[in-house]
Amino acid sequence: MALHLSLLLLLLFLILYRVSAGMYVSVQTGGSITIPCHYDQYYINHVKYWCKGYDWIRCSSLVRSDHPKSSGNASISDDINQRVFTVTMTDLEPEDSESYRCVVEINGGSDIMIQWFYLSVTLGTPELYVDQQEVTGVEGGSVTVRCYYSNSGDMKWCRMGGDCVSYSGTLHGTVTLKDISLANNRKVLTVTMSGLKMENTDWYCCEVGELELPVHITVSQHTATQIITAITNQAPTNQQPSVSPTAEPVQIDNTSQGAEGNMEDVHQRSIDVKVLLIPWGMLVVVTAGILVTWKMWTKHKDNKAKDQTTNNSVAPFPEDDDDVTYSTVIPQHKAQINVQTCHDQPDDNVVYSSLALQVTTQQRAAAAQQ
Repeated sequence: MALHLSLLLLLLFLILYRVSAGMYVSVQTGGSITIPCHYDQYYINHVKYWCKGYDWIRCSSLVRSDHPKSSGNASISDDINQRVFTVTMTDLEPEDSESYRCVVEINGGSDIMIQWFYLSVTLGTPELYVDQQEVTGVEGGSVTVRCYYSNSGDMKWCRMGGDCVSYSGTLHGTVTLKDISLANNRKVLTVTMSGLKMENTDWYCCEVGELELPVHITVSQHTATQIITAITNQAPTNQQPSVSPTAEPVQIDNTSQGAEGNMEDVHQRSIDVKVLLIPWGMLVVVTAGILVTWKMWTKHKDNKAKDQTTNNSVAPFPEDDDDVTYSTVIPQHKAQINVQTCHDQPDDNVVYSSLALQVTTQQRAAAAQQ
């Protein structure tokens, strides 16, 4: 009877330990990790904090949502809309390996632990890691997360605080799991979530055995430049990407998204084209302004030169014309030249000025007297 009672108590202890054991997380030295802590709506206005210590009674507070929000290599952020506060720890060292707790402070009462984590910081490659912890996708598209592991146990993809998928199925959208063996006794669990909706924005968890690793997925709406021409799901590549086994934020694998991945590329290219068009447009406007100004200045200069030429020019002296009446000085000069160069009688048809006739008469009288 006593033996049966001991076994029952031991079994009860193991069950309770497993329930309260929480999450085991493995991170490489120098890496970082973000831990989400979901809480009930009732605690939205309560202070939350992150404490360190295996013993709940002697768990020492590291960071708080009121003050301080950061201390050492830890920082805390509270999202009351999603009812989740997150703790980020960076530049992790082996001495950071310890039990941690997410706690809600209760004024006038006992604080409430809402999540328990055991963080293991290893010098080598962690037993479970992902490319990055932050994944972004677009509504109607898909995202892919690769979970690399070397431990054994059941593989699951879970929405934290919600349902799990062991192979393929639905988790507020289509979820496909594919397990591939890699070198050095390491495998990769590829998780593809397609048909994304805005409500899929949340924290998820890749689980292999007792190890877990949180991954946050953000779903955004389409922009005007994003056009979906087809929806094609392609099988993810079997080649292991070259990544660091640290828990860093995750990029979308566009190669396994078909049209959705191409849509992201089109959107990025459209942004690059807009960025280039702005300076080019300004350059064209400036160049056109310079050309118009130069043309107007040249035209003004030519007109000014023409006006000066017109003002400085002298009209040519007209040729001799019988119809032109000259002053008496010019006919007189012509008569004197004719008298000196010619002794003939003057032409009766030529009309000379009175001064010229007088000179001619006097010359004739002087010749007669001689």
